[in-house]
Amino acid sequence: MSQAKDLQPIKEILKWPRADVTRVPLNIFSNTDIYKWEQDLIFRGPTWSFLCLESEIANAGDFITTKIGETSIIVIRTFEDGINALVNKCVHKGSIICYEPCGNRKNSTIVCPYHNWVYEFDGKLKAVAFEKGIQGKGGMSEEFDKNEHRLKRLRVATINGLVFGSFSEDALSLEDYLGPTMVAHMKRTLYGTPKILGRYSQVMQNNWKLYVENSRDNYHPSLLHGFFSTFKLNRLSAEGGTLQDEHSRHHISFTKRYTDVGDAVYDSGMIRAMKTDYGLEDPSLIDQWMEYDDQITNSIQSIFPGFVLHQILNSIATRQVIPLGPNKCELIWTLLGFEEDTEDQNYTRMKQSNLVGPGGLVSMEDGAIGAFVEKGIKGDTDEYAVIEMGGTGVGGMPTRATETSVRGFWKYYRELLNV
Repeated sequence: MSQAKDLQPIKEILKWPRADVTRVPLNIFSNTDIYKWEQDLIFRGPTWSFLCLESEIANAGDFITTKIGETSIIVIRTFEDGINALVNKCVHKGSIICYEPCGNRKNSTIVCPYHNWVYEFDGKLKAVAFEKGIQGKGGMSEEFDKNEHRLKRLRVATINGLVFGSFSEDALSLEDYLGPTMVAHMKRTLYGTPKILGRYSQVMQNNWKLYVENSRDNYHPSLLHGFFSTFKLNRLSAEGGTLQDEHSRHHISFTKRYTDVGDAVYDSGMIRAMKTDYGLEDPSLIDQWMEYDDQITNSIQSIFPGFVLHQILNSIATRQVIPLGPNKCELIWTLLGFEEDTEDQNYTRMKQSNLVGPGGLVSMEDGAIGAFVEKGIKGDTDEYAVIEMGGTGVGGMPTRATETSVRGFWKYYRELLNV
């Protein structure tokens, strides 16, 4: 372990209230030592994290910088058409090597800006400036061997244009880690050749796990998001449900908006998000074409630890959660279409981009609610959250009035941290 080896033992600071996962200790969202343990046991553990889209590194020498947890990563397309992921840290003094967010290296090397140590695309150290000194003076010692110093290289795997990386040699293959249900849904959602339509980034004042929990919370959309309820895009009275992989690590929540038969609770005035006196100046904003044969109009797929693939009407996007400390994280949204889209389909996707992102009509509240939780628990973290909607189990259910997938997240979290 790199960060957590000198920390207080995790079992001393993270005590689960019950044997099951229906109670979650609130200090898990603010304790600095817990956060540091997560960097090693989760992000550098036997998990797979989203890195980028293949289309972002389409050509030989293309690179992009990203993060897994707090660790900076270079993802680069080789001249043999492979994809490598390297820790973005020079082995000499620890400087980042690629400081640009993206670019191209035409000469098959990456050069550290500090002392010009030169690396090949596989991380091998190729050259050291003044290795033999100047005019026979100085330079590296006789014992110095470049073969013993290289950038750390991650495992890389792709699925339908998405690139994932793992630090762990013990992690399952990507497809086995995801499981057949998750793989099938990814292939269903990304059925074409993905192209990037736009990107949003937002910093949220809450622990990274609060956002991941939110993405797996099946019944908050029609309670928190007024747009969803008011315009009947995602209500519990429509046909829908939840799916999980066999280990409950990952989750899908789905809705079929056109099956909504209504429910008295939405007309009772009890649901804060339901507004009966609101309308749209441009109703075509929520027009959609039925893109999928399964009639699903909304789906949120959450992959442990911090990746989301969504379909909201015809808006398709990835979401990448990056921890920035115990009480802060960044969320990067990448809006997608397909190369095969018609001009009208592309226009519809662009128009519906107003639904999502930091100011999105159906996403804005998610950027604030985590901070509400952080403010609520501050100074009172010896209590716990109650996660009991839908019972105590972690399996999928034919309803979204459940917290099974949230419990599934905490089940796998406990396994990785051994608490």
